[in-house]
Amino acid sequence: MGLYILIVIAAAVIVYSAFNWFNQRRIVKTLSQDEFVAGYRKAQLIDVRETSEYDNGHILGARNIPLTQMKPRLKELRPDKPVYLYCQSGLRSARAAQLLHKKGYKELYHLKGGFKQWSGKIKSNN
Repeated sequence: MGLYILIVIAAAVIVYSAFNWFNQRRIVKTLSQDEFVAGYRKAQLIDVRETSEYDNGHILGARNIPLTQMKPRLKELRPDKPVYLYCQSGLRSARAAQLLHKKGYKELYHLKGGFKQWSGKIKSNN
Protein backbone atom coordinates (compact mmCIF):
# COMPACT_ATOMS: atom_id res chain seq x y z
CA MET A 1 0.00 0.00 0.00
CA GLY A 2 2.80 2.46 0.90
CA LEU A 3 4.63 1.75 -2.37
CA TYR A 4 1.43 2.41 -4.34
CA ILE A 5 1.00 5.81 -2.66
CA LEU A 6 4.63 6.66 -3.35
CA ILE A 7 4.22 5.78 -7.05
CA VAL A 8 1.05 7.90 -7.31
CA ILE A 9 2.80 10.88 -5.67
CA ALA A 10 5.83 10.52 -7.95
CA ALA A 11 3.59 10.35 -11.03
CA ALA A 12 1.70 13.46 -9.90
CA VAL A 13 4.96 15.38 -9.44
CA ILE A 14 6.13 14.35 -12.92
CA VAL A 15 2.83 15.37 -14.56
CA TYR A 16 2.82 18.70 -12.69
CA SER A 17 6.43 19.41 -13.69
CA ALA A 18 5.76 18.55 -17.34
CA PHE A 19 2.67 20.80 -17.38
CA ASN A 20 4.65 23.73 -15.95
CA TRP A 21 7.50 23.21 -18.42
CA PHE A 22 5.15 23.21 -21.45
CA ASN A 23 3.15 26.14 -20.09
CA GLN A 24 6.33 28.18 -19.55
CA ARG A 25 7.50 27.50 -23.11
CA ARG A 26 4.14 28.77 -24.37
CA ILE A 27 4.19 32.10 -22.53
CA VAL A 28 7.88 33.11 -22.60
CA LYS A 29 10.36 32.74 -25.44
CA THR A 30 13.86 31.73 -24.36
CA LEU A 31 16.50 33.59 -26.36
CA SER A 32 20.19 32.96 -26.94
CA GLN A 33 22.49 35.87 -26.11
CA ASP A 34 22.64 36.91 -29.79
CA GLU A 35 18.84 36.88 -30.11
CA PHE A 36 18.54 38.74 -26.81
CA VAL A 37 20.98 41.45 -27.95
CA ALA A 38 19.18 41.82 -31.28
CA GLY A 39 15.91 42.79 -29.58
CA TYR A 40 16.36 44.16 -26.09
CA ARG A 41 17.20 47.75 -27.11
CA LYS A 42 13.66 48.13 -28.52
CA ALA A 43 12.09 46.62 -25.41
CA GLN A 44 11.88 46.97 -21.64
CA LEU A 45 15.00 45.27 -20.26
CA ILE A 46 14.36 44.05 -16.71
CA ASP A 47 16.80 42.42 -14.30
CA VAL A 48 14.68 40.47 -11.79
CA ARG A 49 17.56 39.66 -9.42
CA GLU A 50 17.77 41.24 -5.98
CA THR A 51 19.24 44.76 -5.77
CA SER A 52 22.55 43.57 -4.30
CA GLU A 53 23.03 41.19 -7.24
CA TYR A 54 22.12 43.95 -9.70
CA ASP A 55 24.55 46.40 -8.07
CA ASN A 56 27.40 43.88 -8.42
CA GLY A 57 26.92 43.87 -12.19
CA HIS A 58 24.09 44.01 -14.72
CA ILE A 59 23.48 44.25 -18.44
CA LEU A 60 23.97 47.81 -19.65
CA GLY A 61 20.59 49.55 -19.86
CA ALA A 62 18.70 47.15 -17.59
CA ARG A 63 16.27 48.30 -14.91
CA ASN A 64 16.14 46.42 -11.64
CA ILE A 65 12.73 45.13 -10.59
CA PRO A 66 13.40 42.14 -8.32
CA LEU A 67 10.99 39.23 -8.63
CA THR A 68 10.14 39.74 -4.95
CA GLN A 69 8.88 43.27 -5.80
CA MET A 70 7.31 42.53 -9.19
CA LYS A 71 3.62 42.61 -8.19
CA PRO A 72 3.63 46.05 -6.49
CA ARG A 73 5.83 47.52 -9.24
CA LEU A 74 3.86 46.31 -12.28
CA LYS A 75 2.82 49.89 -13.06
CA GLU A 76 6.45 50.55 -14.05
CA LEU A 77 6.08 48.22 -17.04
CA ARG A 78 4.13 48.91 -20.20
CA PRO A 79 1.99 45.97 -21.38
CA ASP A 80 2.13 47.22 -25.00
CA LYS A 81 5.92 46.87 -25.30
CA PRO A 82 8.04 43.69 -25.30
CA VAL A 83 9.59 42.75 -21.96
CA TYR A 84 13.06 41.18 -21.91
CA LEU A 85 13.81 39.53 -18.59
CA TYR A 86 16.88 37.99 -17.04
CA CYS A 87 18.11 36.77 -13.67
CA GLN A 88 21.20 34.87 -12.57
CA SER A 89 20.33 31.51 -14.16
CA GLY A 90 16.92 31.82 -15.84
CA LEU A 91 14.64 30.44 -13.12
CA ARG A 92 13.45 33.71 -11.59
CA SER A 93 13.00 35.37 -14.98
CA ALA A 94 10.74 32.48 -16.05
CA ARG A 95 8.67 32.94 -12.88
CA ALA A 96 8.48 36.69 -13.53
CA ALA A 97 7.25 35.97 -17.06
CA GLN A 98 4.50 33.73 -15.69
CA LEU A 99 3.37 36.52 -13.37
CA LEU A 100 3.44 39.11 -16.18
CA HIS A 101 1.53 36.77 -18.50
CA LYS A 102 -1.23 36.43 -15.88
CA LYS A 103 -1.42 40.24 -15.77
CA GLY A 104 -1.92 40.50 -19.54
CA TYR A 105 1.61 40.98 -20.88
CA LYS A 106 2.03 39.16 -24.21
CA GLU A 107 5.55 39.73 -25.59
CA LEU A 108 7.78 38.08 -22.99
CA TYR A 109 11.35 36.94 -23.53
CA HIS A 110 14.11 35.75 -21.24
CA LEU A 111 17.83 35.13 -21.56
CA LYS A 112 18.88 31.50 -21.84
CA GLY A 113 21.25 30.67 -18.99
CA GLY A 114 20.74 34.06 -17.35
CA PHE A 115 23.35 36.64 -16.39
CA LYS A 116 25.94 34.01 -15.49
CA GLN A 117 26.12 33.11 -19.22
CA TRP A 118 26.23 36.75 -20.37
CA SER A 119 29.43 37.84 -22.13
CA GLY A 120 28.30 41.27 -23.35
CA LYS A 121 28.73 44.71 -21.80
CA ILE A 122 27.94 45.09 -18.13
CA LYS A 123 27.74 47.94 -15.66
CA SER A 124 28.44 47.81 -11.93
CA ASN A 125 27.07 50.15 -9.26
CA ASN A 126 29.85 49.24 -6.83
